[in-house]
Amino acid sequence: MTLRHPPLLIILTAAVLALGVALRIFDPSPVARLRLSVFDTYLTLKPRAADPNFPVRIVDIDEASLAKLGQWPWPRSELARIIERLADAGAKTIAIDLILAEPDRLSPAALARQAEARSELAPIVAELAALPSNDALLARALERAPVVLGMAGDDSTARRPAPPKASFAIAGDDPVHFVPRFAGVIEPLPELAKPAAGIGAVNWLPAADQIVRQVPLLVSINGVLSPTLSLEALRTGAGETTAFVRSSGGSGVLSFGQQTGVETVRVGSTVLPTASDGQLWLNFAPPDQRRYVPAHTILDDTFKPEDIAGRHILIGASATGLLDLRATPLAASVPGVEIHAQAVEQMLSGEHLVRPAFATGAEILFLLAVGALVAGLIRRSGALAAAGIGIAAVALVGAGSWLAFSRAGLLFDPVYPSLALLAVYLTGSLVSFVRTETDRARVKRAFGHYLAAPLVEELAADPSRLKLGGETRDVTLLFADVRGFSALSEGMDAETLIRFVNRLFTPLSDTILEHRGTIDKFMGDAVMAFWNAPVPDAAHAAQACRAALAMQAVMDRLNREHAAENAAAGVPHRPIRIGIGLNTGPCCVGNVGSPQRFDYSVLGDTVNVASRIEDTTKLYGAPIIIGEHTAREAKDFALLEIDTAARLRGKERTERLFALIGDEATATSPAFARLAEHYAALRKALDTGDLAAAAANILACREAARALTTLPLDGLFTYYETGLKRP
Repeated sequence: MTLRHPPLLIILTAAVLALGVALRIFDPSPVARLRLSVFDTYLTLKPRAADPNFPVRIVDIDEASLAKLGQWPWPRSELARIIERLADAGAKTIAIDLILAEPDRLSPAALARQAEARSELAPIVAELAALPSNDALLARALERAPVVLGMAGDDSTARRPAPPKASFAIAGDDPVHFVPRFAGVIEPLPELAKPAAGIGAVNWLPAADQIVRQVPLLVSINGVLSPTLSLEALRTGAGETTAFVRSSGGSGVLSFGQQTGVETVRVGSTVLPTASDGQLWLNFAPPDQRRYVPAHTILDDTFKPEDIAGRHILIGASATGLLDLRATPLAASVPGVEIHAQAVEQMLSGEHLVRPAFATGAEILFLLAVGALVAGLIRRSGALAAAGIGIAAVALVGAGSWLAFSRAGLLFDPVYPSLALLAVYLTGSLVSFVRTETDRARVKRAFGHYLAAPLVEELAADPSRLKLGGETRDVTLLFADVRGFSALSEGMDAETLIRFVNRLFTPLSDTILEHRGTIDKFMGDAVMAFWNAPVPDAAHAAQACRAALAMQAVMDRLNREHAAENAAAGVPHRPIRIGIGLNTGPCCVGNVGSPQRFDYSVLGDTVNVASRIEDTTKLYGAPIIIGEHTAREAKDFALLEIDTAARLRGKERTERLFALIGDEATATSPAFARLAEHYAALRKALDTGDLAAAAANILACREAARALTTLPLDGLFTYYETGLKRP
């Protein structure tokens, strides 16, 4: 038992699908960018609607504040004043998007050291040195309010961070293995860190295109799990001490033994769905200046405590010179502090974006299922049907992806599966095209010698019309034989004979091909052709009749040319005549021969009968004789019945035979009506034995035939004259 090799389409489709799955699993940057660009488009079309009360406000170190309070950095005593006024106004929490890692260089002690170098300032040095430092003033302010300070994970140092202010309860795998990692940390001054209610990392992790779409909730710094600024702002504002982290395996499901990462982070009753690396997908709302409160207004008479009361406050910079600007899907440039503010807003609103853990698997399954379906349709029904299904599938996944985003905030990628599906379709179409072109070439090679070029092109354009293995169908056979060929070829050498035969059969063959016939073979001085195979032709009998009439017209032209040439050469002219027999009936058509050598041909009794009918042209003297079945199919042609029960050589069954005189136009002409009238009278006279009437009608038939057609019909009437002379 031998196994069949899988078709090329299956092999290539499987390869494309495997490549598509591999690219999706490894997720190289171009693939990720495609997916993210779709999510950006969705967010642009349907951004999160901001709470009009703006529960999060940004105290903005903007250009106007720098102009009023001086260049940055300000003395931390000013920052202390801002925090105190925010605390007095009832801020729920205050998060500072700054890293206060070094002592304030504008503190009195620092100024005293600078003044020591100038003798004229000696009287104030002691006074300055005795004053509390700006950092001390800020530390006192931090004790009055729930303030979160910023720190930064940094790979340039191996410094281990201080224990986080927040505590963590972990269910499942240790999140340290999944969250963004940093070798070390840049922390605020210990005297500031101690009174702070929380300390959070301000790191952000943009995609390769430098657009911020996610913000970490947790980071690992030198192996220590630490919260980020936005998570700490939520925790301190909620008055919680613990964040609950659930990772893979934490829900009692083993995920088939796989560690799939962080699933959720919970603070109090607020549950935050995360990506596997602990990052929160940001559902941005459009930038709005109502979120911002200029920092200088906190310290002057325009301060409005009601803008602060009960709200989460973030302090950060929007001034261009401070270089804290970021790109988001909704804006090319926003202050970095707004990203933290939007994250806290989203946490409070609960309107999250989530890419489910099963999303990648679902996209891969969709690709495999629809890709296999499209490939199967290309193979069975062609590229057009496959394109329809593919377009419908792409439209369905696109609509489903959009509805999942707009209704539930779920992120499913419609682009990559669609592009992979397009690759499957193009591959299948290419294979189909190559296969079609191969079939076209094979058909052209196989039938180029048998069929007219237009018919070969028809077959090549639709090889499905061709059944090479063999089939039974009705065909019309034509046999044509040169009369007296032996006598004509006497005295000719081989080259002369070949030229003679080629000159004769070339126009005859062209005539057959012009009438959509298939040339089966040449047999010395004879040619065999058939109609309705391999190209179907409903009017095959009529086409064969027209071809036979046209062949006799060709012979008339060749004889006139030959006569002129012989006259010029002084050689006697001998007319060349052909007899043509037609028959219609069922035959087996297909490749006949062996695998090494075969021909497309026809087999069956209809073929033998057609050959025998051609033989009768010698007996009856008619140039074209057709069988009863052909006459029935070509009933509108000009026909004269020759015999009602002719016995063909080697056949027991008798046949009705008809002489083909002309086409449909001839059949309706008055000249043919006269010929048919005299011919009917001739047949009647012969039946009744009225020899005188028969002789008179033979003469009338000759005259009518000469007036009607150039067909050499004298032989037919000579046949009847010979019958009259028999005793």
